[in-house]
Amino acid sequence: MTHYEERLEADLTRLDQAVADVAQKVEQALKDAVYALLSGDEEKAYAVILGDQEVNRAVYRIDRRCHAFVARHLPSARHLRRISSMLRLDVEIERVGDYAVSIARVAVRLSELPPESVASDIDRMADQTREVLNKAIRSFLDNDAELARIAKESAYAIERAYERISGELIAEGENGSRPLSDLFELVTVYQRLGRVLDQTENICEDTLFAVTGETKRPMLYKILFVDRRNVGASQIAEAIARKAFPGSAEYASAGWEPGEEIAGPLVEFMERKGHSLELALASSLVATSHELNDYHVIVSLEGDVRDHIPEARGHTIFLKWEIGANLGDAEAEGAEDRLEELYRQLAGEIEDLVIALRGDDAD
Repeated sequence: MTHYEERLEADLTRLDQAVADVAQKVEQALKDAVYALLSGDEEKAYAVILGDQEVNRAVYRIDRRCHAFVARHLPSARHLRRISSMLRLDVEIERVGDYAVSIARVAVRLSELPPESVASDIDRMADQTREVLNKAIRSFLDNDAELARIAKESAYAIERAYERISGELIAEGENGSRPLSDLFELVTVYQRLGRVLDQTENICEDTLFAVTGETKRPMLYKILFVDRRNVGASQIAEAIARKAFPGSAEYASAGWEPGEEIAGPLVEFMERKGHSLELALASSLVATSHELNDYHVIVSLEGDVRDHIPEARGHTIFLKWEIGANLGDAEAEGAEDRLEELYRQLAGEIEDLVIALRGDDAD
């Protein structure tokens, strides 16, 4: 190894150590914040809040040293990927520290300790979150792509459980067993832990890019079109979206009072447009309800779908396009013109939606 290579590796090792140090501080802050929340230890909560200043300063120092590394060594290939990934990871670690502070602030605002059942869930899931966060950080420091993939899958699985428990907590609030202010604060805790998992997944992506050059795939959105019977506008919308933007999202449709079959003239109209509805079947929103948490966007084409589901999902975007209710009888006079107008409207709305989600790369 040349003198230049030795100096480069030594500088990189020092950067790795700085990242490890600040990551350890953030992991401890997260642990202390949850402890303060569950025990009512205000002193520890305030220590987490004050300690975040040192975390921010450490992150800033790493940021400066990364830029100095680039100026000094003019890195290429894997070294350049490593430094660019470290700059992103720096921001992600700082955000985890911010989430720990947010939980600590909740700890000092609660009027009483969380209910035992809620406290047990928070404790268990916070432990799982810290464990997977630690794996993600180790994957980066050890250049371990396989560990990054394992941690990413684990983070995704835990995140799904957070959404379920957060919804249960909101439902408990309707019983009036706790002050609403406390329940909203506890929902905030679940949300912040969920955001920690988001950053964990990002750290895993940083590792994969640094080690293998693998870039993050564009997000594949899930979109559901809903109307009353799912034998008209919602089926048309699903078919248009599948053909126009197959690589941008997964599409489905459902109805809260599904009909028995799609009218022949509608099937024929769509066939002339290049879509086949011959094998399409009406789906029940009730049968789909257990999957609603997975949809990023739910589009109501007739009324408001939220009137027909148990509760609104916090992360789901609900849209209302009032363009399907007046479809009318597909065999009546003027039906072809109505179908043509509906088709044009849906095609325009779908294009706007997918481009809003994916940008100019929508495909």
